[in-house]
Amino acid sequence: MAEKLLEIKNLKQHFPTSKGTIKAVDGLTFDIYKGETLGLVGESGCGKSTTGRTIIRLYNATDGEVLFNGENVHGRKSKSELKKFNRKMQMIFQDPYASLNPRMTVADIIAEGIDIHGLAKSKEERMKKVQALLETVGLNREHANRYPHEFSGGQRQRIGIARALAVEPDFIIADEPISALDVSIQAQVVNLMKKLQRERGLTYLFIAHDLSMVKYISDRIGVMYQGKIVELATSEELYRNPIHPYTKALLSAIPLPDPDSERTRLRQVYDPSIHNYDGEEPELREVSPGHYVSCSQTEFAKYTS
Repeated sequence: MAEKLLEIKNLKQHFPTSKGTIKAVDGLTFDIYKGETLGLVGESGCGKSTTGRTIIRLYNATDGEVLFNGENVHGRKSKSELKKFNRKMQMIFQDPYASLNPRMTVADIIAEGIDIHGLAKSKEERMKKVQALLETVGLNREHANRYPHEFSGGQRQRIGIARALAVEPDFIIADEPISALDVSIQAQVVNLMKKLQRERGLTYLFIAHDLSMVKYISDRIGVMYQGKIVELATSEELYRNPIHPYTKALLSAIPLPDPDSERTRLRQVYDPSIHNYDGEEPELREVSPGHYVSCSQTEFAKYTS
């Protein structure tokens, strides 16, 4: 049985506004196991990125628990405890242009975590670590003294990956790490992440809206809609046997590399009104081993018959 690294229990992230409360994340419960990649997908505004930022404590959770190695991430913590936690969990951000300080050299950007956690005893050791990390992500040692504006988008994202790796984390949240990149570069970055996972035993939460790329990198996939997970299964099972109507709609929107099929293929549109819950709150229920769907008791009976 795989070991749980992260346990999310009824996680909520609500934002009060002048027009009412926005329930960006509204009661998520799922686990992430050591060494796996869990993909989190859904349309813009469904709460994917907010989930990642709440897990890593960039936002304080409104309610619920995030347990990392059995320890509550959102519990009271001293500065030293927070520092230790921040070393174990890192984030790769969506925009490689905005996430790197243009006034800092690549060496200083990558070494920020090394400096904070005291992982180098001298300037020479610091530079050696930076150069090794640059080579690990497919860049050159000479790039250390350059500035972010001298690099392409794909190279900048590699710098962002090197920065996350610098403190030797166990878990990385990748928040749409390829969405700002050219299609030709996306596969290179994803292949690099898979290679690093194999070599370093990393665990990923991979957040994206591109279901085809998520299938390629993920062991399991959670589909989000309006702050909730509506379906969770292995990537193969989700593509082979989607059950929730929203998942079916998302999959039907993936373009096929066949012009004839594309012309005749019907896209599905998700209409939430098809569900008749009659006051019954839908729950994430296991319809087959490891395959969970948000549904009512009536729908559950239909899905499992």
